[in-house]
Amino acid sequence: MFRRRPVAKGTLSFSNPTVRAWLFQILTVLVIIIVAVWLIHNTLTNLNHRGITSGFAFLDRSAGFGIVQHLIDYEEGDTYGRVFLVGLLNTLLVSALCIVFASFIGFFLGLARLSENWLLRKLSTIYIETFRNIPPLLQIFFWYFAVLRNLPGPRQAVNAFDLFFLSNRGLYIPAPQLGEGVIAFAGAAVLALVISYGLFRYNRTHQIKTGQLRRTWPVAAALIIGLPLLSHWVFGAAMHWDVPELRGFNFRGGMALIPELASLTIALSVYTSAFIAEIIRSGIQAVPYGQHEAARSLGLPNPVTLRQVIIPQALRVIIPPLTSQYLNIVKNSSLAAAIGYPDMVSLFAGTVLNQTGQAIETIAITMSVYLVISLTISLLMNLYNRRIALIER
Repeated sequence: MFRRRPVAKGTLSFSNPTVRAWLFQILTVLVIIIVAVWLIHNTLTNLNHRGITSGFAFLDRSAGFGIVQHLIDYEEGDTYGRVFLVGLLNTLLVSALCIVFASFIGFFLGLARLSENWLLRKLSTIYIETFRNIPPLLQIFFWYFAVLRNLPGPRQAVNAFDLFFLSNRGLYIPAPQLGEGVIAFAGAAVLALVISYGLFRYNRTHQIKTGQLRRTWPVAAALIIGLPLLSHWVFGAAMHWDVPELRGFNFRGGMALIPELASLTIALSVYTSAFIAEIIRSGIQAVPYGQHEAARSLGLPNPVTLRQVIIPQALRVIIPPLTSQYLNIVKNSSLAAAIGYPDMVSLFAGTVLNQTGQAIETIAITMSVYLVISLTISLLMNLYNRRIALIER
């Protein structure tokens, strides 16, 4: 029999597993670099042959089109870079609204699934099983075309106190406008909060030392209400309200919640809340039942048990899948292009791409925005998850 001679660990031979491992990794990296260089060179060559200039200089050119909703000042003559900011803010707006609404709805639905009330439990089950099994795009179409677009026109709008107007053009509400006393008002509010917090800490220390309980909330309420009112009387109004009015065929002034934003927010909130409800339910059921029994043996009422004992432990199970749902909300917000809501996809990967022909640049910017938003949400949720995690010592 022939026996293979053992190879010394420091020998640079192909039969050495460490050498083979490094060699294969180096070759893999080289192949990836070569393929990437070839793709970039081939793309640039084809663009030059077609007369398409690459780069991001188009961001300084005038857009020449209007946008129905913009959180910052925008006019048709502004640049494509300004369009990018408008689309980014609109995407962040609808994502934030859906995350907040879906979290609240899902939390209460999850509790309702575990309720001892038979009717409440069955209604929540019907809600969850219905809305999570209908594609979100169809739900968006339902709210937009079947509900909001069938509302009365501006002249027959639903009027509430001559302040709020609901029509097929959207919901118009008074918009706050900053006044001359805003700085003084903000300073008075911050001062009231600081004094109230200091008074609370002082009374808490006094209670620990002497056992005497001093109520903080009457003085704190007087400070928080009184100081801003005093600044309003001395320095003028911190803000005034711009009330919408019907002028011609539509309302002018105030703040408008357009139907596209409303339908997108309702549909994504309802759709995602069904999944969040199941996450909440499973997280609560993952807490050992002995924790419930221990809380009952201490005489704690059910609301206190849920708030102080069950939910803090359930969060360790809830946070990871909840993060995935938040990421899905951000990604599903791109469905806004189907109903014309001016988000990143509709504006930048749609209108700007068609006008400029800069397909690679516009798609790359849009993809990068969604990547950064998703990574930021993941980072924040992971930091919170690490904070509440159990640490074994």
